[in-house]
Amino acid sequence: MEADISEMRNELQSRDGVWRRIQLECQKLYTELLKIKEYEDMQDGQIKHQSSRIQLTEQPENKSTELLLIAESGEHQEELNKIRNHVYRKEQSRCFEQERMKTEISDLTEELHQKEITIATIMEKASLLERQLKMEVETKHKLLTKQQLLEFRYQVIKSENTHLKEMV
Repeated sequence: MEADISEMRNELQSRDGVWRRIQLECQKLYTELLKIKEYEDMQDGQIKHQSSRIQLTEQPENKSTELLLIAESGEHQEELNKIRNHVYRKEQSRCFEQERMKTEISDLTEELHQKEITIATIMEKASLLERQLKMEVETKHKLLTKQQLLEFRYQVIKSENTHLKEMV
């Protein structure tokens, strides 16, 4: 039972380590997402600034630059979407893993509780048997002492009887 409990503790510690790694991974992804949003905001600001400049000058050359910026922004948007999808999948995976671990921990806790109940029951029975054994040992000891006393008396009476026979 103690080995099982130790094994369950090791398993829980191992799962705790996995859980912490998942949390660190999520924190890293969240930080990366914030950086991407910050970069996106900066790009949006640049695009707005460029578009306002383009509107002011309205030169064909600037319009092609604007189109290039919009195209680049679209590429960035695709990259951002890919990253968002990746982060979403990681988050879903982490949530699923977290729920699975919670369920498993709950099952292990229930199993541990059942084993603790079993251990307590066994300890109770062992204590009862120990008390019964002590009582039996005491009873046997008393009977042995009584038998020895009776045997001693018998020897004394036998000795007296022999002595009386000799006298008669």
